[in-house]
Amino acid sequence: MDETATTATTPTHDLTGAEALVRTLADCGVEVCFANPGTSEMQFVDALGRTGLLRCVLGLFEGVATGAADGYARMAGKPAATLLHLGPGLANAGANIHNARKARTPMVNLVGDHASRHLAYDAPLTSDIAALAKPLSDWVRTAGSAATIASDGAAAVAEAMAWPGRIATLIAPGEAGWDQGATLADPLASRGPRALGEADLQAAVTALQAPGQTVLFVGGPALASADTLALLAGLAAKTGAEVLAPTSNPRIERGRGRAAIERLPYAIDLALERLSHIERAILIGVDQPVGFFAYPGKPSLMLPEGAEVLTLAAPDQDGREAVTVLAERLGVTPLIPADAPEPEAPAPGELTPETLATAVAAALPEHAIVIDEGITAGRAVWPATAGCPPHTWLALTGGAIGIGPPLALGAAVACPERPVVAIQADGSAMYTIQALWSQAREGANVTTVVLANRRYDILRHELFKVGANPGPQALSLLDIGNPALDFVALARAQGVEASRVTCPAALAHAIAASVRKPGPQLIEAVLP
Repeated sequence: MDETATTATTPTHDLTGAEALVRTLADCGVEVCFANPGTSEMQFVDALGRTGLLRCVLGLFEGVATGAADGYARMAGKPAATLLHLGPGLANAGANIHNARKARTPMVNLVGDHASRHLAYDAPLTSDIAALAKPLSDWVRTAGSAATIASDGAAAVAEAMAWPGRIATLIAPGEAGWDQGATLADPLASRGPRALGEADLQAAVTALQAPGQTVLFVGGPALASADTLALLAGLAAKTGAEVLAPTSNPRIERGRGRAAIERLPYAIDLALERLSHIERAILIGVDQPVGFFAYPGKPSLMLPEGAEVLTLAAPDQDGREAVTVLAERLGVTPLIPADAPEPEAPAPGELTPETLATAVAAALPEHAIVIDEGITAGRAVWPATAGCPPHTWLALTGGAIGIGPPLALGAAVACPERPVVAIQADGSAMYTIQALWSQAREGANVTTVVLANRRYDILRHELFKVGANPGPQALSLLDIGNPALDFVALARAQGVEASRVTCPAALAHAIAASVRKPGPQLIEAVLP
C-alpha cells in the first residue's frame, strides 16, 4: 500500500535528498544499482557518481535492469537497487519484476517522478506511478520530501529483506531528490520468517507415519541448501515419501555430492499423471501445485481430487527449519544417494535437444551457475546434468519470458569468480537481447548458449493443447525463422564474442573453451 513518509535523523543541511538516499542505501547493505535512468532521475545519477558507494550497472532496457537485479539477489542473498524512469520505465521493467516477485526475490526499485508542482499540468510522461507499481510490488511508498527520503529508503530495504524476499518500490518526486536539508537514516530490522506451528509439525509427523503415499512438495530457500536437500533425501528413505519441487524454482543446488530432487513436469498431462497416485501432500515453502494455464477439460489443481493437503511451512515461514525439525522428530539423518553417472563427451552428429543436453552436461564446469530459459528445446538439459560437478540452477519463475540474459548478468555481478552458463531459447532471448551489451560492458563471465530452433516451439504445443486445428496463418505467428535471426551478428554488434555450431561435439568444445576465458561469449546452437 502507499504509505506516508517517516522522519529521519542526523540532519546535514547541505545534503540533497538524492545523496542522503544513496548513502543510506549503502549503509543498509545495498552494493549495486542496475539502472536505466532518465531526466527525472538525474539527481540520483549525480549522487551515485559523486559518492561512489554503489556499483552502477547500465541496462539499455528497463527489463534488463530488473532481471539483473533478480539474478543478483538470488545469488547474493540481498537486494540490489534499480533506477527506473517514471511510469513508462516502470512499465517496461514490469515483466521481470513479476518474475522476481514470483521468485520472492528481494528488490528495491527507485522510480523517479516529476516534481510535485509539475504533476498538475499533465506533461507527456505523467502517469499514476503508484497505481502501476502496486500490482508488481509488495510495498509501495512515495517519498514526501528530501527530509524524509532517506528514511523511506531504509524502510524499502527492510521491506525487501522481509522473509523470504519482497519487491519494494519507492517513488521519488523531483524535489525529494534535488532539495537540500536532507537527513540520513539508520538501517531498519527486517521481518524474519513467521514461526512454525506446533500443530502443523505434529500433523506432518503423523502423516509421514501413516499408510498411503505422501509427497513432500518443497520450494523456496530450502532448495538452495545442500544440507536441507540431504535431509529431504533421508526423510524419503525412512518414510517412503516422495520429494518433489515445483517446475520452476528460484535456486536449486545440485550435481555430484548433493541429493537430487525431481521437479514436477511442466506439461499438464505429465504433471497429472505424476501426481495421480498421491494420497496426501505436505507443503514446505510453497503453495500446492497448480497448472500453468487452464485447458479445456483439465483441472487447475494438480493433486488428485480428495488428496489431503497439509501445510508444514508456508512461503513466509522457514522451510529449511521445517525440514530440520521434521527430521529430528522422526530420527532422520542426512542422506546423499549415489551420484548420477558422470556425463560422457558427445560424438559428432546432428544437434538435437537430446544431444545438445549431452554437450552442455559434458562441458559444465565445477561451481557453474546455470541460467535456465531453454523453454522447449532445453528441457533435456536438467536430467542430463544430474551427474555434473556441483552447480547452482536458476530458472524462470514467473513465466514471463525474457529473463535469461539479464538474470545471467546479475548472477555474474554477484559471483564474479563463478562461471555462468545460460541455456537460452532464441525467441525469449529477443525480449532482452540488450543484456549482452551490459555483459560486455561489465566483463561478465557469462557463456550464453542460444537454442536456435527458429520458432516459438512451446506455443506450438500450447496451440494444439487448446484443441486448435491451426492453418498456415496461425502457425506463422509462432515462426521466427523468416527471416532467420543471426545471433552471432547480434552478439558481436554488442561487443560479445560469438560463434555458431551445428554439432554436439563442437558445442561441448565451445562451451568448455568459453568458460575458461574472461568476459561474455555467445554460442548459437542451430537445431533442426
